[in-house]
Amino acid sequence: MFTHIMIGSNDLEKARRFYDATFAALGGKAGEMDARGRLIYAHEGGRLMITTPIDGKPATAANGGTIGIGAASPDHVLAWHAQGVAHGGLSIETPPSERPNGAFVAYLRDPDGNKLTARSQPTR
Repeated sequence: MFTHIMIGSNDLEKARRFYDATFAALGGKAGEMDARGRLIYAHEGGRLMITTPIDGKPATAANGGTIGIGAASPDHVLAWHAQGVAHGGLSIETPPSERPNGAFVAYLRDPDGNKLTARSQPTR
């Protein structure tokens, strides 16, 4: 259904440091800048694209929006969370933890305020 997710950033280099580190913790590759100046992360057919807003106004985070990122294991979720905090992210909501269905979940805000979650598949 989805081809990509596009979010805005006010500082693409800060976003690059954050996303390169958090995606590396999940086994992903560093982002690449395309000819239009957008930072692109591709993995298993999905793409996250980060850009400065084309209208020239400041980027803002979606109120009520969350971007969910799949992780192979609880250890990957913990590594993602640790790298995110170390690279300008903010730990939010509950600490990384197992949910009643067995999924292991962590939440962060990226340096621009976008809400992210990494989660492993439920074990039950």
